[in-house]
Amino acid sequence: MDAELLVRFLVGLVLLIAGAEALVRGASRLALAIGLSPLVIGLTVVAAGTSSPELAVSVAAARNGQGDIALGNVVGSNVFNVLFLLGLCALVVPLRVSAQLVWWDVPVMIGVSLLVLLLGLGGHLGRGEGLLLLAGLAGYVWYSVVLGRRAGAAVQLDAAPGGSTAAHLLWIGAGLAMLVLGARWLVEGAVALAHAAGISELVVGLTVVAAGTSLPEVATSVVASLRGERDIAVGNAVGSCIFNLLGILGAAAVVAGDLAVAPSLRTFDLPVMVATAVACLPIFVSGHRISRLEGGIFFAYYLAYTTYLILAASRHDALPAFSGAMLAFALPLTVLTLGVVFLRERRPA
Repeated sequence: MDAELLVRFLVGLVLLIAGAEALVRGASRLALAIGLSPLVIGLTVVAAGTSSPELAVSVAAARNGQGDIALGNVVGSNVFNVLFLLGLCALVVPLRVSAQLVWWDVPVMIGVSLLVLLLGLGGHLGRGEGLLLLAGLAGYVWYSVVLGRRAGAAVQLDAAPGGSTAAHLLWIGAGLAMLVLGARWLVEGAVALAHAAGISELVVGLTVVAAGTSLPEVATSVVASLRGERDIAVGNAVGSCIFNLLGILGAAAVVAGDLAVAPSLRTFDLPVMVATAVACLPIFVSGHRISRLEGGIFFAYYLAYTTYLILAASRHDALPAFSGAMLAFALPLTVLTLGVVFLRERRPA
C-alpha cells in the first residue's frame, strides 16, 4: 500500500510540473496572439485556472455548512501566495514587477483584503456581501483586459507566435487539467503517507492540505520564473489573491447564504492577510523588483506563521513564548519590509 501511495505522490508531482509547463507555454503565446500583455494573462486566465482547487474546496465546504473551511482556505491561500509563493520564486530568480502591478493590481489586492476584513468584522458574510464581491471581480477583470490590450498593442512583436489561438487554448486547457489532477493526487498521496507515518490529522490539515490547493500556483509561477516569463509568475500570485477574495469567497458566501467568520479569523488571520498584501507595495515600488533577500524574508515569515498555527492548534507548551514573538505580526512584517527597501535605496548604485 505504501508503494502505491508513493507512486501516486510522484505521479502527482510530475503532472504538476508538466501542467505548469503547458499552461505557461500556452498563456504566453496566447498573450501575443490576441494582443494582451503576458501580465494580464497571468492576472486573469492563469490566476483563475490555478485557483480552481480553492474554488472547488471552498464552495463545497460552504454548501456543506463548513464555513471555517471555506473562509480558512481563502485566507490561508492568500497568505501562502504572497509569503511562500512570491518568496520562493524570488529565491529562485529575482522577479521583475511591472508598473501596472504597482499602481493598479497590488492596490486592488490591498483594497479588497481590507474590504473583506471590514465585512468580516460583523461576524458573518451574507449573500449580499457575496454578490458585491462577485460584482467587484467582474469589474476588475473587465478593466484588466482593457489595460492588457493597450499594453499588448504597445509590445507586439513583428513576428507572430506559431500556432493558432485554438492551439494555445488547448495548451492552457491541458495544463490546467494536469495541474488540478496533479494537485489532487499529490495531496491525497501526501496525506495518506503522513497518516501511515503516524503524523496527526491536525498537522496534516494545517500543512499539506492547506498548501495543497495552492500547488498549481506554486508550480506555474516557479516554471514561469525559470522560463523568463516573470510577468506571468508575479501576475499569477497577485491575481490568484484577488480571485480568491472576490470570486471564490464571493461564490462561497452566495452558496452558503451566511458564512460565519470565527473570532480567530477576525482578530489574527484576516489582519495577517491584510499585512502581507500591504507589505507587497513598498517592495514592489522600490526598483520594481523582488530581490532574493526580500523573497527570503517573505519565505521566513510564512514558516513563522505556519509554526504559530500548529502550536496554537495543538496547545503546545511553547505557544506562550512563540506568541510573544508573533504579537502584532502585521506591524513587524510591514516595518521590516520597509526597512529593507530603505537600506537598499541608500546603497550606492
